[in-house]
Amino acid sequence: MSNTALIVIDMINTYDHADADLLLPSAREVVPAAAGLLERARGAEVPVVYVNDNFGEWRSHHGELLGTALSGPHADLVEPLVPDDDSLFVVKARHSIFFDTPLAYLLGQQGIDHLVLCGQVTEQCVLYSALDAHIRHLRVTVPRDAVAHIHADLADAALRMMERNMGARLCDSGELWS
Repeated sequence: MSNTALIVIDMINTYDHADADLLLPSAREVVPAAAGLLERARGAEVPVVYVNDNFGEWRSHHGELLGTALSGPHADLVEPLVPDDDSLFVVKARHSIFFDTPLAYLLGQQGIDHLVLCGQVTEQCVLYSALDAHIRHLRVTVPRDAVAHIHADLADAALRMMERNMGARLCDSGELWS
């Protein structure tokens, strides 16, 4: 997996938004798996890229987003996933990690052709990001236990679509870098 990057989607989060109450239980379930995935990826020297919503704060940067999330009521969901000094950080404004971001350029510069997507929300940002990766001829792996959802039924459908329509590999996070 030398041309692989771990992409952490929208996990630096205050959970102060519509549907947060529906997302929080699933986020609590996936944080341990995502934290383990991060630890193993870093141990294997796999590049880690956080791609995070800016929540409409156009003057903010990743340090401010992280600080706000860590000072909020759900800091316990963010603390295990804090970027380290080697992590890259891309700010996004829409669902896809690629939409109007420099991510495709960054991946190209690093020779990355395989993405492992973890984070939230399975049936929204993860799905749209997997589709955009597929369109760009990037291979995609999605560890089922490291993606959080708002609606379980839609998440299940999204995972099936990623696998069937986009050729994504679905697995458990423990299968990666173990």
